[in-house]
Parts: sequence; structure tokens; C-alpha cells
Amino acid sequence: MAETYTVSDADVQKRIDKLLSEIVPDVSRSQVQTWIEQKLVSVNGKTIKANYKCQAGDNIVWATPEVEELTVEPENIPIDIVYEDADVIVVNKPKGMVVHPAAGHYSHTLVNALLYHCSDLSGINGVIRPGIVHRIDKDTSGLLVAAKNDAAHVSLSEQLANKDVERKYEAIVHGVLQHDTGLIDAPIGRDPNNRQKMAVVETGKSARTHFQVIHRYENFTHITCRLETGRTHQIRVHMNYIGYPLAGDPKYGPRKTLDVQGQALHARVLGFTHPASGKWLHFEAEPPEVFKKALAYVEKMP
Repeated sequence: MAETYTVSDADVQKRIDKLLSEIVPDVSRSQVQTWIEQKLVSVNGKTIKANYKCQAGDNIVWATPEVEELTVEPENIPIDIVYEDADVIVVNKPKGMVVHPAAGHYSHTLVNALLYHCSDLSGINGVIRPGIVHRIDKDTSGLLVAAKNDAAHVSLSEQLANKDVERKYEAIVHGVLQHDTGLIDAPIGRDPNNRQKMAVVETGKSARTHFQVIHRYENFTHITCRLETGRTHQIRVHMNYIGYPLAGDPKYGPRKTLDVQGQALHARVLGFTHPASGKWLHFEAEPPEVFKKALAYVEKMP
């Protein structure tokens, strides 16, 4: 299906590959360049090159390629299983692991590992995301629950929607937070200036993050965050919004930061009602060594 866009004055002289990567959700600049090579993009009825500079009033037409039928293969990847029964499986995801396959990244994900370990995952989210009820970012470590059947999936999804799931994170942020506790209540949506990022925007979806200070250092603060909602990059966006970006965050934080292999964020606590038994389950996982070493480093900073 073809889509169109008319270039505004604000977009004049932008390269077309950059402009399309900004206005088309979840599409990278390299993907747009591939579309252009495949002659799936035209301007004013003519095919162009990726370095074409847009002019006011240009009529851009693009057609996204047909989605290939995909299969996700089980892979023998070690995973830290915290709890498992016939309905749910709780894992402590390592930093650097993607939760489920996506465009250009179909292997070495948590889903590939789960499929090898247990073939009975819920099918509600389809072939790419079997069992996945909620996600944590690639470079965020910590606890995540997956559903092993559709009934469990529905129950967990409803608990998430009703804000009945307990989710607490540990983080290291730049700056010294003055308030011991606080609530950030600010809507999150796609950043209008950079489609690869999220931001606090008036048209965004409701997002609420509670924070509490664990310890203050000279230039950093160790905090916990409790999520009421689960928006994409929520903690990272909210902490940056109030002026205390996460250490190590390549997308929302400063360039000069701690070497923690991505944002210093760990999903430490997870609690939910078991879909079958109705019992409350509560799990905790220590942050990884790279997180602990970063804390030891900031403690010794002059």
C-alpha cells in the first residue's frame, strides 16, 4: 500500500532518506535507503537517489515492501530462569539481549532461547513474539515474565492494563536529585523531531513513573523507579525530562558518561497474580556486575 507526504518548508533541503526515517514510524535510515534502491520511493512521480534534497511542495510516494513470512527458530542460548511452571516462566534477562525478533534481527533473542527451552508458549502475539506479554529494552537487564499458554497471556495482559503488576527498577542517573521521592506524570509519544526516539509530548499516552533515592553521590544518584504504566523507554524518557538522564544511555543521556554498556537500568522486582492459582508471586534479582562496578566507581569519585 502506497503512502504519501508533501514536503513542508521546515523540511526543505533535508535528504530524502533522513526525512522518511523521521516520518515513517519504526523505520531506520538504512531501511529507507534500501527502499530507494528498490525503486519503492518516488518524488513528483520520478525515482530519486538517497541524497536527493527535498524541496517545498514535493510529493513523496513510498510503498513498504511486502512482509516476508517468518519463522523463529529455537536456539540453545543459556537463560537465567528464576521461576517456571505450566503457565508462566520468569527470567532474569541479561544486558545486551533483545527480547523478541524484529526487522533485521531474527536470532539470538530471548524468544529464540525460550523456544528451545519450552515449546509451549502462548500464541497470541504471533510467530515473532510468542509468550511475550511485556518487554524490557535490549540494554536493560532484569526480570521479565512470559506466558506459556493463551489463558495465562490474557490474565497477565489484563493485570498489566489494570496496573496490578509490580515493576521496580534500579537506575543510576546523572546529577544529584534533591527530592527523596517523586512522581513523574507526563505523557510519552514519538519524538516529532526524531522518529527514532520517544519524548514527553502533549499528544502522547499517559505515563507515570515513581522514583525514590537510594543514595546520592558527588555527580550521580542511585534510585529506584516504580512503573504504573509501561510506555516505550518510559524511565529513560522521564528521567531525562526532569533533568536527570540515565548514566550510559546512548539515546537520551549525555555523551560523557559511565561505561556501563548501555543505560544503567535494571528490572529488579517483578510481582503479579498467578494466572491459574490466584496466588501473588514476587521475585527479585540483583543487578549485574557492570551495574555494581559502576556504583563502586562513582562512590570513589572525588
